[in-house]
Amino acid sequence: MTKHDFRAMGTTFELVVEAPAADRAFAEAEAEVERLEQIMSRFRPDSELSQLNRDGAIDASQDLAEVVELALAARERTGGRFDPTVHDALVGAGYDRTFDDVGDTAAAATWSRCRGGVTVTGRRIELEPGFKLDLGGIGKGFAAERIAQLLALTAPSLVSAGGDVAVRGVPAEGTWAVAVDDTLTLGLTHGGLATSGCDRRRWRRAGVEQHHLIDPSTGRPAETDLIRVTAVGTDAVDAEVLAKDLFFAGSLEALERDLPAVLVTADGRTLTTGGLT
Repeated sequence: MTKHDFRAMGTTFELVVEAPAADRAFAEAEAEVERLEQIMSRFRPDSELSQLNRDGAIDASQDLAEVVELALAARERTGGRFDPTVHDALVGAGYDRTFDDVGDTAAAATWSRCRGGVTVTGRRIELEPGFKLDLGGIGKGFAAERIAQLLALTAPSLVSAGGDVAVRGVPAEGTWAVAVDDTLTLGLTHGGLATSGCDRRRWRRAGVEQHHLIDPSTGRPAETDLIRVTAVGTDAVDAEVLAKDLFFAGSLEALERDLPAVLVTADGRTLTTGGLT
């Protein structure tokens, strides 16, 4: 196995290829992630997404149009629990810069409406006035899938974009071992895995604790009996959407749905569903 790590999209990308060397593939992967970040980052004022958020409409690249369509499909599929129009709510909660720079402040949080209208016609994207998009989580899943596909031209590969995992091909060991926490490891042969949680990325505004998982129905950081969900999906994007959906749903509904996931509750229990052990 050959491994390579680098920072991008506000997180660490971890690349694994079952080959004795993959320097050229790793360089191409880094370049592709940089290109995608320049398209999808809301923290880069010159990104394509930032232009869309400023202007309200844009003739977009194929990649941006595809990610926005994926986000809208996820909103429909989850009944609005996943929503790309949480941008202003995130900013109001204090997530107005990358996680490396977010910190406590005396300023009070402010709340904004979510569930704004978005239309995609071909490559034309139009936003309802007063709404902006955030593509952070689904963008990382999209990037993980793109890079795994690129690396697979060299050998079986695994990509983790800050916990959004995509795999291509089966390694000689028969499965990709992915650590969920210090005590639990899942084996993947195909598909993807993603984790959403509020236990590691927290800050305070005017003394009130905040986190980045916004409930679109309230525009506020979600209140649920779960602190973390790791979900297995058909790919990294599917897993990202499922992890957020189950997190907002809470443990009772998540258990009833019995989808492949690991649930960590606020009172310290770790529950597995969907046949995971």
